[in-house]
Amino acid sequence: MKPVIFHRDFDKHYKQRIKPKPKLISQFRERYDLFLAGERGRPLNDHALTGDLQGGRAFSITGDIRVVYIELEDQIIFLAIGTHNQVY
Repeated sequence: MKPVIFHRDFDKHYKQRIKPKPKLISQFRERYDLFLAGERGRPLNDHALTGDLQGGRAFSITGDIRVVYIELEDQIIFLAIGTHNQVY
């Protein structure tokens, strides 16, 4: 598995949107572990993005919370986390 890098915007969004809610912290950790294990189907529903975010990908933390990331040759960069409206 390629190393995952957390962009400073991701860190900022995580602190604002996820950290204040303990349930979301545990859900993020669970889905992050699945992501690291190579899972891409359910429950992550990993998918390619289109439009302005073309070339990026996203996966689900909850029904409405998403992680947006890009995958490069040697690393994965998490760019944003938040609701569908916040990240798209």
